[in-house]
Amino acid sequence: MLFKNRNDAAVKLAKMLHRFTNVDGVVLGVPRGGVPIAYEIARELNLPLEVILSKKIGHPLNPEFAIGSVSLDSVFIDPSIHNVSNLYIDEEIDRISARLIEKYRAFMGNAKPLDLRNKTVIVADDGIATGNTLLVIIDLIKNSSPSEIIIAAPVSSESAFERLSREVDEIVCLEVTEHFRGVGEFYIDFTPTTDQEVVNLLAKARDQRSDTNLPLF
Repeated sequence: MLFKNRNDAAVKLAKMLHRFTNVDGVVLGVPRGGVPIAYEIARELNLPLEVILSKKIGHPLNPEFAIGSVSLDSVFIDPSIHNVSNLYIDEEIDRISARLIEKYRAFMGNAKPLDLRNKTVIVADDGIATGNTLLVIIDLIKNSSPSEIIIAAPVSSESAFERLSREVDEIVCLEVTEHFRGVGEFYIDFTPTTDQEVVNLLAKARDQRSDTNLPLF
């Protein structure tokens, strides 16, 4: 399957999620490319839209090796990791948390993240290659005790789909294939999403929900 662009993919994907219309839930976009996907899903389902920000904690001897991860409201530390000082972990948590707060404010202004407890959480991205990023995000979301977690993406590799299926309640994809070289090959236009586009879409989603929730006279 070949999509014209992210909007085309999002419109088609949103149609597969109609059963979640007006549930007690939220759509979380993975910046930056996942936000256009999440925007259309949130608009179609009449759900609030937010970004999900996370960053790994790198090992002190090998920053590319993740020993945990931090989101705006939770922390995950791999229990199998040993011989890393608590002081290092605490300092990294503080440093990363400050950066995430700064990024969140750039995207969402002064809005506070929604409480995910007992909510249906739909995590949207523009494609899933290895699934590693989403695995980290899912671990963090689980700490917030949602009622269910749904992953939504236009396309996924078969291996990532199988891995993630064991971690969430459901994955909704338009295309799952073992012949996967990269997310971009499924889009005619895969122009990178900018920070400003993310800001604009989040603001547009808030305005639309404000208009929808106006009292009727």
